[in-house]
Amino acid sequence: MTALPRGETPGHPSDSDDEPAAEEQAAEEHAAPAEPDPQQKSEPESESADGPEPEAESADGPEPEAGPERGGEPALEAPALEAPASEAPASEAPASTGAGPDEKEPGGSDASAGGLSEAQAELAAQRELRARIEERKAAKGGPLQAGGKLSGSAADLLAAVRAVESGEQTGAALYDSPAPPPRGSAPRPAAPEPVRTAPAPERRPHDARRAASPEAVAAVRSVLAEGGAPEAFAARVAEALGETAADALREDPWRLLAVPGLRPEQADGFARALLGAECGPDDGRRAVALTGWLLQQAAERGHTAVDADEVRAALAERRVPDPDEAVRHTVAEGAVLVFREGADGEHEEEPDPDPEGEETAEAGGDEGGRAPGRVLLGLDRYAMAEESLADGLARIARTAPEERWRELRPAELAGPLAEHGLVLHTGGEEARREPVALADAAHDRGLRATVAAYTGDGVRRTPRPGGGPGEGSGEAGAARVTVGGLLSGAAGPGRDEEGALALDLLVVLDAPRLDVETAAMLVEALPDGCRLVLSGDPGELWSAGAGRVFADVLAAGVCPKAASRLPDHGPIGELVSGIGVGELNQVAAPGKEVVIVPVRDAGEAVHRTVQLVADSVPRAIGVPVEHTQVITVGHGGSAGTRALNATLKERLNPGPGRFGGFDPGDRVAYTPAPGRTVPGMVVSADAEGLHLDCGETGRTTVPKDAVESSVRHGWALTAHQAAGTRWPAAVVVLPGDAAPGLDRAWVYTAFGRGERHLSVVHGVDQALPRAVAEILPRPRTTRLTELLTRLLAPATDD
Repeated sequence: MTALPRGETPGHPSDSDDEPAAEEQAAEEHAAPAEPDPQQKSEPESESADGPEPEAESADGPEPEAGPERGGEPALEAPALEAPASEAPASEAPASTGAGPDEKEPGGSDASAGGLSEAQAELAAQRELRARIEERKAAKGGPLQAGGKLSGSAADLLAAVRAVESGEQTGAALYDSPAPPPRGSAPRPAAPEPVRTAPAPERRPHDARRAASPEAVAAVRSVLAEGGAPEAFAARVAEALGETAADALREDPWRLLAVPGLRPEQADGFARALLGAECGPDDGRRAVALTGWLLQQAAERGHTAVDADEVRAALAERRVPDPDEAVRHTVAEGAVLVFREGADGEHEEEPDPDPEGEETAEAGGDEGGRAPGRVLLGLDRYAMAEESLADGLARIARTAPEERWRELRPAELAGPLAEHGLVLHTGGEEARREPVALADAAHDRGLRATVAAYTGDGVRRTPRPGGGPGEGSGEAGAARVTVGGLLSGAAGPGRDEEGALALDLLVVLDAPRLDVETAAMLVEALPDGCRLVLSGDPGELWSAGAGRVFADVLAAGVCPKAASRLPDHGPIGELVSGIGVGELNQVAAPGKEVVIVPVRDAGEAVHRTVQLVADSVPRAIGVPVEHTQVITVGHGGSAGTRALNATLKERLNPGPGRFGGFDPGDRVAYTPAPGRTVPGMVVSADAEGLHLDCGETGRTTVPKDAVESSVRHGWALTAHQAAGTRWPAAVVVLPGDAAPGLDRAWVYTAFGRGERHLSVVHGVDQALPRAVAEILPRPRTTRLTELLTRLLAPATDD
């Protein structure tokens, strides 16, 4: 077997392939009462603003992370349910794993040691951006601004919603106003100097998250008990809502939806138990919380804004009596922002999301004669990040031409970089050599250049000047760092007196992995005069977080684009390259680089997967078990990550799961923040928590109360979790029930995770070639392309 055969039917799905639906039904039966009105039915747990979500990983984003092999979040209802087993009261010590706390590996740095891990660095940088956004909102005392000036309608909205001073700008002020004063560029050295690494901040538990005080947790525990909710959730609620969480819950029980992983039916049951007769489906507090929750769920699937009609429909499905009034009330409370998408692609903030106004506009357009577009709703967190990113990219793009960049190599990148501050570069794995060579050439000329990859494995795969991959920095070439390390100051250059990175050139690899918030932080940190190269493979899955930054900047067409001509070699490279253009070609694989394993049902798929990982690949290919990664479509189902990880653990590292279901030696996927997955291995556990070795990103400790929500077994991952990382061998599992989750980008990403070997456990029949040829990723609603187009559109004589 040397290729993916066209037209071959390896077998038919069995009845067991319907398990995801059964799993969702079981979760529904266990859920709390859905709504305050006892006569109303509860809807399926998977419904959202975009409609039902399958248990399989969605095409445009992964489902929220859950604990190890668990079927779903514990329900909150009245009377109280049993608390999750892994969330014991804080006074209880975790069970021993048989490995002492002093068990370390040479060269590793534990959580108690100084220094931040990559995951901690990214979280710290995210908090910094959000803090700046909050400070900006509080300090303005007027209409919110993101770089330039917002339109007059934006000022009117914010005046009505937030009772602040209204603005007087016209709708064109955003684009016609002068650019903000330039920030001072970081001083350039007269001669080459080593890249400086800023000292890492003091490490905080669980990737620098801010734990609530014991008093706040105790107060929340008391309120949860009154509402019949598991008291073990107290720490999570206090962390999400802050020190006044108990008072906030008494005043508004639906604030519970701010806690990641909790659902509306759970919050409704809690509110009914806490408020009694005062609780009703038309409560304005419920409308605000539900609307915010729907928008946050959409953001986790990649959208930075949602069509207002979709939000109204979702609110109606959740038994909100008057969805139109609920949306108006939510806007008036300042919980969401409203934008109208013009026919020319422009997004303007809209003061009134009234559907009657929409109908009027549809009939005759606006006063200026423009045809109207959709009305969008968005959380200010993502709206401001997107606008800040657009402003920052426009600032970088307007960097003045400099001929000295034209002297660098490769010329395909150096020429555009001499004329433009922002350059896009596209290509596969081999194409990474080109922007890295540019950064190394700039470093050799005395310019301050850094290469940032999204993951630690991306740094490992970055070519060094000698030709091979490597890590770190030094005189031989530009520094190689992770994006998280660069943002936190734990790696890369220092900062100037204004807080900007001391850089002349930044090359970002794996750019499709950037979500809008991370990209905004990165661009804001660049000084004026710095040039930026965004490089990546446009065929891969988009970011796990909100936005699709790389695709949006490509679509805007406002900066030069250089498409690499370097092909990815070998049978896997040939196969993946064909998938990228919609063709599932047969490839010659004389060294068994690509192997197809037909299966009839999900049970056989699990059996064959374990056989491949534990025996066939190590014996026939020479890749050890620890360097082989299993990739499947979703977490649920009879051949999802939960089922595969349970079977692989039993075969490869059997044990009682003495700490939250884990044992030393278990492979895990650690999720310190939504959309951020770090592969690792359990080293030990003690009273502090679960100690993990995360490879290139170092050691970290996950507190016991965070294990369930942030750590899964990791022998099997979804493609979104695996994106940005490659392994010597990959086994892609496609049981019959995986077909609805397949599209071209998913197959392209999953099949490209193996460096030397790819096995495909194939049970989806003709769904695989059909997905490659016909099914593109579901679109995401974002505003970046339009914002960039308006900011950088060439002047016209109209």
